[in-house]
Amino acid sequence: MNPFTYSRVADPNEALTGIASKPHAKFLGGGTNLIDLMKMGVETPDALIDINRLPLAQVEELPGKSVRIGAMMRNSDLAEHALIKSRYPVLSEALLSGASPQLRNMATVGGNLLQRTRCYYFYDPAFPACNKRNPGSGCGAIDGYNRIHAILGQSEQCIATHPSDMCVALAALDALVHVRGPKGEREIPFADFHRLPGDTPERDTNLEHDELIEYVDLPTIPFATRSHYLKVRDRASYAFALVSVAAALDLDSGKKIKAARIALGGVAHKPWRADAAEKKLIGQIADEKTFQAAAEAELAAAKGYKHNSFKIELAKRAIVRALTTVGGIA
Repeated sequence: MNPFTYSRVADPNEALTGIASKPHAKFLGGGTNLIDLMKMGVETPDALIDINRLPLAQVEELPGKSVRIGAMMRNSDLAEHALIKSRYPVLSEALLSGASPQLRNMATVGGNLLQRTRCYYFYDPAFPACNKRNPGSGCGAIDGYNRIHAILGQSEQCIATHPSDMCVALAALDALVHVRGPKGEREIPFADFHRLPGDTPERDTNLEHDELIEYVDLPTIPFATRSHYLKVRDRASYAFALVSVAAALDLDSGKKIKAARIALGGVAHKPWRADAAEKKLIGQIADEKTFQAAAEAELAAAKGYKHNSFKIELAKRAIVRALTTVGGIA
């Protein structure tokens, strides 16, 4: 066991002051990812700052009908909130597909954003080759057992995948993350919050160490009421996605697609916004042929490895199935 100190804070400014003076400290919310990593020796903070008492556990409607979610909102509470279920069903469905009821009762929105990417080699310090854990040591997954790993946006430095279901839905919804640090407040568009591995796979996000997530805003998207989250996994519960799809469609009376939102999970180092598929859909009739063409366009650049090449075809089929469900096509 690595020694660490523990303290509680009840004010955001107090939290920021505490972490600014401790470069190896971590904020503690639900702890559903951080505590596991500490037990395994992957994370070794010298201080935990408990932020569960911060007044950031609410959902509120903002002017213009956008919705603000506090970073300390529990996943289970958010999934069942009336505003979320009615306006953003894709987010409710994504949350309810994640982990288990017990974990959802503990996990927070802010903590969900900060989950570390998943990889057998990263999570086990017995494997020396992991650029995420030990920069410059290599990537054991590329030539190892890589069934759960990335097929899009990966690099020669890392092929780990982002595990969150919630974040896939937030990527499709163009969420905005509000953070506060010693230099003040700033807004991070969701597409810029998480990072692809490139040459710095040790950094999962663009959040600075001394910054605190306070809110996530969901923009007004009327057609988000026509949305769906599809998760393909090895078992029906308590399993990460092999591939997941968050999808929303705006259709006119003739089933022509006016707008589309698609994001993928389980395929990349970050929630993957399917820009190529969305562009392919605009102006087309919502049918299986259109959906298949969009899926092919999105996965054209995909690269599989020895154990995960099946994910490419699986992702295509998952896109088609999710869009078929959203489009109301038999």
